Amino acid sequence: MPQPHSFRLHDFEFELPPELIAQAPPAERSASRLLGVEGDTLVDGRFIDLPHWLTRGDLVVLNDTRVIKARAVGTKPTGGRVEMLVERIVAEREAWVQLRASHLPHVGTSIAFAGACTATVLAREGRFFHLRFDMTASLADWLDVNGAMPLPPYITRAADAVDDTRYQTVYARHPGAVAAPTAGLHFDPSAFAALAEAGIETAYVTLHVGAGTFQPVTHDDLALHRMHTEHFSIPPATSAAIAAARARGARVIAVGTTTLRALESATDERGRVAPGAAQTALFITPGYRFRVVDRLLTNFHLPRSTLLMLVSAFAGYDAIRRAYAHAIAARYRFFSYGDAMLLSRTSPPPGGEKA
Repeated sequence: MPQPHSFRLHDFEFELPPELIAQAPPAERSASRLLGVEGDTLVDGRFIDLPHWLTRGDLVVLNDTRVIKARAVGTKPTGGRVEMLVERIVAEREAWVQLRASHLPHVGTSIAFAGACTATVLAREGRFFHLRFDMTASLADWLDVNGAMPLPPYITRAADAVDDTRYQTVYARHPGAVAAPTAGLHFDPSAFAALAEAGIETAYVTLHVGAGTFQPVTHDDLALHRMHTEHFSIPPATSAAIAAARARGARVIAVGTTTLRALESATDERGRVAPGAAQTALFITPGYRFRVVDRLLTNFHLPRSTLLMLVSAFAGYDAIRRAYAHAIAARYRFFSYGDAMLLSRTSPPPGGEKA
């Protein structure tokens, strides 16, 4: 295995049969499969059995961001088609977006959208454009009527009415994400009831997933990659719940890489999670020392992605290679609408192992 400092982009390649990329959600959220990964040990299971893999008193932390209908199609003055993906809303009628067109618009260009909406390009920074929208409604309200769910690019069909519900967690509260925290898509009322019956506690953070979550890593030298910035907040109740779990020797389970990044970004060297709102551009690669999260519930991730690097840092590079090879052979479903893994951390948090 490469040493942490010597990992390169090509170390995170793997071949995935295209038919294993889930193009639609399962009939029931909690009917997904679940692969347990702890060092050399791999255990096949079902998501609904998650409480049996946890211990009474453990704390499950979830990301309660809500996905907005961030995709829309407009027209330039020349008649050319423009596809828009909102990255983040920065004012009632302003946003940073990604645009796709045969010829990208210049600063000052107007773009016409449905619903009596016109947008003007104010600025450009790399792949992102700053747009000001002229319309009667707020941008958030306009998108809710005229936008489409921002399904990721590996789902090759257009979003439909089913996705309006299923590409959203059942506990989504705070609008702002342009990609779903997909590990949470497996939870339904029956799954939460099973956790409560088993004495497993729950808490929430909010991290608004940006369009940059799909940004490819282009440098073979991982140190040259820069993560996009995302907004997150940690409620005081969640910070207190984590401290209480630590005090009683229980484990903290992050649901999804977004939850993990929010928690790790808010945690000091002694493992104390600070409440409040902040921005994070934390890029986790092998060699990172985790400070608060003991286990990670996550979906299967794309080759060469920052998320694959994160789970390799968390569970161990070799363990993840074995787990992915097993999942492919066992025909697990991959990516946003796919199956899940429950990973155990390879190293203890500050102050030694608590559970």
